Amino acid sequence: MKISVLLSFCALLPACGRYADFSLPAPSTDGPRGPFFWQAASDPVLSPGAGGEWDSVDVLNPSVIRFHGEYWNFYSGYDGRTWSTGAAVSDDGVAWRKKGRVLSPAGWEGSYIAANGNALMVANEILYWYVAGDPHQIALARSSDGMTWVKSKGPVVGLGPRGSFDERAVADPYVIREGNRFYLFYLGMDRAQRQSIGMAQSSDGIQWVKLRANPILEPGSRGSFDEAGLGEPAVWSSAGLWWMLYTGRDIREERGIGLAKSSDGVHWERATELALIRGNEPWSSKVICDPSVEISATVVRVWFGGGDVASPDQNLHGRIGLGMLRTQK
Repeated sequence: MKISVLLSFCALLPACGRYADFSLPAPSTDGPRGPFFWQAASDPVLSPGAGGEWDSVDVLNPSVIRFHGEYWNFYSGYDGRTWSTGAAVSDDGVAWRKKGRVLSPAGWEGSYIAANGNALMVANEILYWYVAGDPHQIALARSSDGMTWVKSKGPVVGLGPRGSFDERAVADPYVIREGNRFYLFYLGMDRAQRQSIGMAQSSDGIQWVKLRANPILEPGSRGSFDEAGLGEPAVWSSAGLWWMLYTGRDIREERGIGLAKSSDGVHWERATELALIRGNEPWSSKVICDPSVEISATVVRVWFGGGDVASPDQNLHGRIGLGMLRTQK
């Protein structure tokens, strides 16, 4: 979702001055190899709740993991006032059973958002990085059962210094773990409200060091699908490369999903191995966004958000769909 924030002072926020040069480990040589083609189910797999429920207006931002033999989807729901995080479970990733709201904004987080996050299994615990506060920052919650959570006392990723690409907001976290390191890909917004993608690394998921060379992917040229901003990265490695699905916005606020690739996780280029993903059903005709991926030997399965209203942030009639990146034959 697009974000609007108020000016804040970097000195009051954590992780503001910690920068370093680093790269990702060598990518896996196994797994799907581009070029890819896109296939998506015609109907959404998760829809808004009934009127008055916490997710009655939009459901977006899926984050899907395997937990205790089931798929768990930690998704964002909007009731017309507040974005919260809920959980749904599934045997196959297609038919979902909602379990209810699990995180709502409180305290320093304000009253607007505790959602738009990314879940990751670490040992027997779920770590969930999510967006909260005004200006938007990234917080962390932990759970051993998926339903009861312990939040960080404040943000774990704060704003960058004056003049930086993430001076006004950090959002859209996507975290992977390689070896003994966590790597965070996230949206940053500068004072001109340009939204780009940056990265950070951590040994514990709490204390983060941002890449000195941020951002790693910036808005496209005039007339491109991502000229008005980009975010919502989903990153994996296969076939000797790092791959990133990301959401781009055009000047009409219509959104699509593009693909980028990298050999080291730092230097990225837009990839020609996949055509731009646009919604091809009435319910996703204006917006397709928020990818969450599962990698197998031959296929990348993608849960995504979609809507039929070209709005920058909410009231999209948002639903969650399921598609696949298949390799070309």
